[in-house]
Formats: sequence, structure tokens, C-alpha cells
Amino acid sequence: MTTTSSAPGHLNFEELYQNDSAANGDIPWDIGRPQPVLVDIVEAGEVRGDVLDIGCGLGDNSIFLAARGYRVTGVDVAPSALAKARERAGELDIDFRVGDATELAGLENRFDTVIDSALYHCLTEEDRHRYLDALYRAARPGAVLHVFCFSEALPASIPGPFRISERNLRETVGRRWTITRLRPAFYDTSPPQEAFARVVDAALPDARSRADALAKVPTDGHGGTRKPIWQLAATRG
Repeated sequence: MTTTSSAPGHLNFEELYQNDSAANGDIPWDIGRPQPVLVDIVEAGEVRGDVLDIGCGLGDNSIFLAARGYRVTGVDVAPSALAKARERAGELDIDFRVGDATELAGLENRFDTVIDSALYHCLTEEDRHRYLDALYRAARPGAVLHVFCFSEALPASIPGPFRISERNLRETVGRRWTITRLRPAFYDTSPPQEAFARVVDAALPDARSRADALAKVPTDGHGGTRKPIWQLAATRG
């Protein structure tokens, strides 16, 4: 999920990983397994060839893809995240490298599939354009882009990254990529439901609002929460 310093609140991801927040369970996107929405598209045959896992963080999605036989490059801005990802990967052959997602220098015309697992919603609108241009350069003609990003169904009062509208995706992603699918889905996160409920209680003023927010964020079957997202697929011309 990690990206550049332009994330909301200018969160310092390198500092987050250096402080061993992952070991303490303080990184909500670290669930210790691949995202179910990614598993679904792999099982549906929608991932092929050389894969770029952009904003790979601690590497669980990259590890899952490599174990399935894909050639995977995982790029993240935080060296400490990549060091932990290499440890998790063990002997799997994954090219983990430090890089700016809005530039991707040296990775031109390399990939048949690009996976954005909760990176897009961390970028400002200006950086989203630079980011999508960088992905376009890194992808081969006919490549597929998969984006999982928080939607406006996630209550705005709950702390977190930007909420992304359908219009934004159609206009910003569609500027360079041909969108073939855009549908609601869910993204698993690590905070237990009771911890999320405490956040909701602190953020929302009345019981009805709190109940509505909690209804939009169900449990994931592993003790965590499921956040509403957009699942987008697009192709490069």
C-alpha cells in the first residue's frame, strides 16, 4: 500500500516500518496473507506474464503471485518494508526494489499485469496523473491494470486515505487506460472489529451514524474488518 510522501497527512511510511509497527499489528493493510480480491482475479485467470506489484509494502501479494509461478517485481518507497518483504519471501525469486511510483525509472515496457493494491487512494490527484503515466510507460501494449482503492462507501468521518469516486476513476484512469470493469468489492484490513468500533465511536456523534458506519465495514472472517473499495480492471493500448 505504501506510496510517496504525498499520502493524506504526509504519513512517513519508512518511519512506520522502521518502528516495527508491522510486528505490533499497527499497519492496517498488513493482514499476513494475500488480499482475497487479488486471489479472486488470479483464480479467474486475469493475471498473466510479468507482474508489477506497485506499492508492495510487506510483500504478501508478491509472495502469493510468485508462489503461483509469476515473475514478480515489487516496488515500494520504503526500504524497511522491502527488507521485511524479502524475509517473508524466503527463497522465492522476487525482484523487490525501492522506487517512486510516480516515476518508475528503468522499468519501461516491462510488465503484462500491474497490481495496485490500495496505493491509488493514497495519492493526490496531481500525483495520480503522474503515477498512471508511469504505469503506462512500465506496461507493455495490451497489459492489464488492476486497481483496488477505497470507495466513497467508506464513511468519510473514519480516519484514512482519500475516498475515490467512480467519476474520478473513469476520468483519471480512463485518460490513458481503457477501463473494462469497475465494480464494488471489499478489502481486508487487520484492525479487529472491536478496535474499529472504538474509532467509529470517537469519530461519529450519534448512535445511528455509528451503526450505519459499522454496517458498511463487516468482519473478514479472520478477526479483522472489510473496507468497501472499487475493483477496477483496465487495459493498455
